[in-house]
Amino acid sequence: MNLDISSVLQSLVTKQILTNEEAQSLKANEEFETPAVVESFISDVMKKDRAVLVGLWEVLAEEFVRFPSPNLRRILEEVTDGGPDFLKEMQASVQSPFVGPHIKDLHEMHRAIVSESTIALKDHASSAVPYSTAGYTELMVIKQNTRTLKETEHELVKTGRTHEELKNKETKKKCERIWTEQIFKRSPGSETSPHIVLVSGVAGIGKTTMIQKIMFDWSGGTQYQRFAFVFLFKFRELNLLDNEIEPRMSLTRLIERHYKHLSDSRLTEILQKPESLLLIFDGLDEYKHKLNFTDSQLCSNPDVEVPVHILVTSLISRTLLKGCSVLITSRPTALEAMDMERVDRFVEILGFLPEQRLTYFKKFFTDTAFGIKAFQYVEEIGILYSMCFNPSYCWMICSVLKSHFMTSKKEQGAASRTVTDIFMMFLHNILTNYRQEAKYQREILVRLGKMAYNGVDKNIFVFYNNFEMSTFSLQPVVSSSFLYGFLDSQSTPDHSMYTFYQVTLQEFMAACSFYFDPSGDVEELLKYLNLCKDGRFEIVTRFLAGLAWCPVFKTVEGILGEFEGKTTQRIQEWVRQKAKQALQGQD
Repeated sequence: MNLDISSVLQSLVTKQILTNEEAQSLKANEEFETPAVVESFISDVMKKDRAVLVGLWEVLAEEFVRFPSPNLRRILEEVTDGGPDFLKEMQASVQSPFVGPHIKDLHEMHRAIVSESTIALKDHASSAVPYSTAGYTELMVIKQNTRTLKETEHELVKTGRTHEELKNKETKKKCERIWTEQIFKRSPGSETSPHIVLVSGVAGIGKTTMIQKIMFDWSGGTQYQRFAFVFLFKFRELNLLDNEIEPRMSLTRLIERHYKHLSDSRLTEILQKPESLLLIFDGLDEYKHKLNFTDSQLCSNPDVEVPVHILVTSLISRTLLKGCSVLITSRPTALEAMDMERVDRFVEILGFLPEQRLTYFKKFFTDTAFGIKAFQYVEEIGILYSMCFNPSYCWMICSVLKSHFMTSKKEQGAASRTVTDIFMMFLHNILTNYRQEAKYQREILVRLGKMAYNGVDKNIFVFYNNFEMSTFSLQPVVSSSFLYGFLDSQSTPDHSMYTFYQVTLQEFMAACSFYFDPSGDVEELLKYLNLCKDGRFEIVTRFLAGLAWCPVFKTVEGILGEFEGKTTQRIQEWVRQKAKQALQGQD
């Protein structure tokens, strides 16, 4: 029904089970195409008489012919074959494991601490990046059977196109849509539950938010109750261990380091029941080591000290804590580092499907009519519309269009029509909102742009206070509110880490650096771009070209002061040369 509730309603009206007015009333609900509305609708129908119930089942049977979901077919077969035994098995799979009385207090303390830290993370995210909302965590995970892992096309372009393909009925049939709560549940038709799960998704799509939801639901006792203990580790924090006095570490020590309340002799006993443990590793793409599955040094003892990447590969290879469950998140760009044969379940977060984008726009704009107007505008511009699969892009596009559509017509000017326009307007809004730091803005932007470019070049997306931030002289201004318009920060007791709110924002700032700083060697850059064939500069190159013809640039110059025109002229000339070569069939 989530797939096409409008069709279900139309069939119910045709069979005279619902009146046309009842169906229209349901459609008028602002939350119309959400799982909550579908559940509420089914609940209401269940209270009606037998004829209505039979009518609903007939309609759903007809829908099943149109959309023969492989997952639903297997569920029906198992329910039919298994009956009461199947129900008992399902109930047993969600029951909490037995926790001995002498560990009970540690278990409850761990729940409370996880809950407290998750709420703090949620509050931080929602204040720093407004798109982290309750609705955002309802994103579905879609099992993809047709994706190739080794692809050089930029993930922004590729995933937008995948979404358009999902509109196709044939594609829908091949996809198994599952929710976050089902990640570790046995799939219908399989004999065992998955233990090693890999969740893939482009930057900003909601992987970390999904992890926060898992931690929150577990600590609140609503989901994942088959696990007595859940441990979360971020690869960006594991990177720091090599620069300290403990490059080698036991699993026991790693857990104690992250969860100080577990520095207890009873931890050994907890680890002796691996089937009741869930270990989560977030952000494989941010890890500076390769996971080497051919390494013969895999460990099996949680008390033995080894390099951290050996701990991770040992857990995935099931030589360490055999029977535990492991969840890893990663951008598609890092999937080559994984041995996919060892993964029991591979799922991909695809973000907002077409019907969910309109819902987001309506929620973002306080005035629904403005939200619909902005959405219709974006629908007409292919690249902007396809970008809206990603909640972080959706938020950026909405924030830029809101400042446009909600100003008076006299002051509006032309609305953004390209990706470069959107990002430049986003920059313009930040500059406008932090005018109190006006005399430092240009200097900070130059440093930030150089760090961004270095990051794209060296595949660095996490910047550490004592390393990159210091190298590019940004350490003295880390408390600047202007800087926080671009960067999100996270801190451990010993370190502070920074990331751009989106990888594409980092790529945009990298391109801007060659316009903001006349000392940047554009000729060297263009030679480098011609030689670099691995696709990492694809979006930087598009921004470089976009900025050379960007009308919004003038408004930014009005705040920061004029920039030298040499870069613009040289990039325009370079683009024309490229176009000429393409027309002649040489490129």
